[in-house]
This record gives sequence, structure tokens and C-alpha cells, in this order.
Amino acid sequence: MNFFKRAWLNVWAKKGRSVLLILVSSAILMFVLAGLLIRSAAVKATETAKTDAGATMTLSANRQAAFKKMQSSSSSSSSKSSRPKLTLTPVKLSDAKRIAKLSNIKSYNVTSSTTANAKSYETVSTSTGMSDSSGGGPGGMKSTSSSSGDTQINGVTATALTTDFTDNQSKITKGRGIKASDQGTNNVVIEKDLASQNNLTVGDTMTIKETTGSKSTRKVKVVGIYKASSTSSVSAGPMSTDPANTIYASYTLANTIKGSKYTGTADSVTFNVTNPAKASATKKAGNKLISSKYALSTDDASYQAIKASMDSVEGFANKIVWLVAIAGTIILALIVILMIRERRFEIGVLLSLGEARWKIVAQFFTEMLMVIVVALAIAGVGGQFVGNQLGSQLVSQSTTTQTTSSRTSGQPGGSGQPGGGSGGMRGGAGGPGSTTNSTKTKNPDLEITVSAVDLAELGGFGLAITFLSIMIASGGILRLEPKKVLIS
Repeated sequence: MNFFKRAWLNVWAKKGRSVLLILVSSAILMFVLAGLLIRSAAVKATETAKTDAGATMTLSANRQAAFKKMQSSSSSSSSKSSRPKLTLTPVKLSDAKRIAKLSNIKSYNVTSSTTANAKSYETVSTSTGMSDSSGGGPGGMKSTSSSSGDTQINGVTATALTTDFTDNQSKITKGRGIKASDQGTNNVVIEKDLASQNNLTVGDTMTIKETTGSKSTRKVKVVGIYKASSTSSVSAGPMSTDPANTIYASYTLANTIKGSKYTGTADSVTFNVTNPAKASATKKAGNKLISSKYALSTDDASYQAIKASMDSVEGFANKIVWLVAIAGTIILALIVILMIRERRFEIGVLLSLGEARWKIVAQFFTEMLMVIVVALAIAGVGGQFVGNQLGSQLVSQSTTTQTTSSRTSGQPGGSGQPGGGSGGMRGGAGGPGSTTNSTKTKNPDLEITVSAVDLAELGGFGLAITFLSIMIASGGILRLEPKKVLIS
């Protein structure tokens, strides 16, 4: 009788033992499969994060270089009455366009901010309760001084590229947002409260007054109305204008209001990076295209947070695979050792009949192989459920860890855009028209699905575990003598 037939008869005859081996093997393979699925899903989630989380690179004036220049001017100046001022060089759009041609740049947004005074409309006043609204204190002030302006103008390439609109902190309620086609026009998008207070709608015109130069007036056309988030007004300082007085326009209009010397420049230019993993390399390539007057900064915090979280999940999944594999090998080896000790007489008979030792070991391996095939089918059904449960717990734990880490790190909620802007930023966020990534980016859910590749990999692990356990347990067979076995 060949060892294949003997293996089948033995498995069928010892049903209780076979069921026990199937259950143990199923549990081992189920957790191995869960680890493999979580690891595979974490890798896919990291790849997805490259496009979903995104990254940005901002070109702006080099404040450090400007500060050093101011210090050198201060030390060389003999006059104590004239103190040098920090002068930031506006970004040249020609330099920005060269960077935009890099292979990893998807799009870019030009930002230029300034202020103006209301002429044909009334700005929205904010009462902070610090003083009476009719008095001259900060509370209830309609506007700041005429030199600083009471209306904030955020010049952008397109509102759809700014953080406020991509993160739904601001939403277009009527008309449309600013587009790249609005360059060279006087089209603007105003806030809903400002429009309501002055009975303005899409298609109406407004008159603003410049705060510098000849202080001439300029008519602008309302092409859209947006609704700002309810929290933006809370963060406005007592001396700042109400966020409802923020107008979005093309950066060309903002530059025109600021003066002719700002033509073809910007406060900053933010580039959207196609592959966040290559943001550092893109920054190095961009630095070669600009002078020391400018600086490039990258923001891939969302991607790095998700990547760190998924790396943690992937690492834990790898530990699950190897720990379960090692533990499973030991457990199966112990079971097989006990099984072989119970079958010493059978082994002795087979040896005395001239059966080769390797065929006896092959019989044990075939028996376990039959068990593993059934266990593999059971693990394939239950592994996805176990993987989903473990994956959800790991992502939840990793998200909590990342959130706690970000809270304790004390990082600010965004960097203001440097440059020649007036500084009346809405809500203290990352600057007008900023495209800085939002810190609210959530970790992606792990998509746990069992594929043929996963089952093949699991089968490989199952065979490896079976082979090792049989080799460990069968070591004593090679030393058995038929005569001694039969006598004992």
C-alpha cells in the first residue's frame, strides 16, 4: 500500500483527531491571513493617501535673508534716527512658472492680498463687547483707519484651489467662484453677510477706494457670493475687520490696487504636488530655479500623518504574521509529536516490513496536507472577518495616537503667507488663498478583501508551517529501530 492511500485511510479513521487538527490549523491560518490582509490593505491605503492627502509647496519671500540684510543695514547705518525696515521681495510670477513646469507639479495658485476702503457699500461691523458700538473702541468699530482699509481683498488664481473652499470652510452659495479666466478683470466674490447687509446679488457692482497712491476709486462686479464658516468670526481679533468683509478676486486685481510695481508679482505661490512622497525631491529641484531672495517650503503633514499611521498598522500586521506563524509551527509540532508517539507501533511495523523512512515521513506530511487544505478553505472564509475587526481596531488606535501626538506637539494651525499682504487674514488661518493641507484629513479605511494572491500566499505559509512541524516532530523516526519498537 502506498503512503498516499495510508494517509487518507488514517485521516478518515481518526475523525476526532483530524477535526482537532483542522480546527487548530484553521485558527492559525486565519490569523496569518488576517495579518497578510491588513498588511496588504495598509500598503494600498498608503498609495491612495498619495493622491487623497496631497502635499503643497509654497514659494514666498525669504524672511531669513531679508532679516539678515536688515541687520547688516542697521549695523552700517550711522544715523540712529532712521531704523531700517524688513523688506520682503515679492515673488516673480516668471520664477513661479518655471517651477510649475516640474514633472511633479499638478497645479498652482497665486495669492496676493491687500486692503481697500468701502465706497458704495457698508462693511459689516463686529461687536466684541469691549466697548460701546457707538464709541471709538475696538468693539463695534465699522472699520480700521483709512490707511489700512476696512475691506480685505484676497487675490487668488482660483477660489477652488484655496484651503477655505477645498475644506468646505467656505462655500459658494450663489453664482460662481473666481477662476483663472478672471485674470485682468474686476470680478469679485463677496461674503453672504456683506451681500445681505447691502442688498447685493450676483451681477451687481460695488465701488471700492484704494488705500495707497492716488487713492482712486474702482468699480468691481460681483460674480459670486460665498458663505464663510460660523467659526471664522470668532477668531477675528478685536482690532481686525470682520471676516465678512473679505472679498475674493483675481490676483491681478489685487496687484493693480496695490500699485503698478506689483505687476507680475505675488505675495506667494502655492504648488500642488502630484506625489507627496517626492515632495522633498521636488523642493530641491525648485530651489535650483530661484534666487536666495525666495524660499520654498513644503507642507505634506496630512500625507506624513497617514503614512506614519499606515506604517504602524503594516508593522503590526507583519508582527502578527510572524508571531502566529512561529507559534503555529510550535503548536502543530507539539501536536504531531504526540500523534507520532501514539503511533510508534505502527511505525515499527512499517519499518519491519521494509518501508523506507522517508515514505513514513511523507505519509505524515500528506496527512497534514489534507488537513491544511480544509483549514485553508475555512481560513479563507473567516480571515476577512477577523482582518476587518483587527484592521478597524488598529486604525482607530493609530488615529488616536496621531491625534494625541499632534495636540501635544504644539504646532500652529497654519503659517501665514509672507509677502506684501496687509495681514487681515480670515480667522487667523493660513493666509489668503492659502492651499495648505488641512490637518483634518482622516486616515483611510482599510479595504480588506481576500484575493487569489492572498490565498496563494497563505497556502505557502501553511505548507511552510506544516513542513517545519513535521520535520521537527519526525526527527526521532530516523533513529527508531523496528525490533526495539516491536519489543517495547
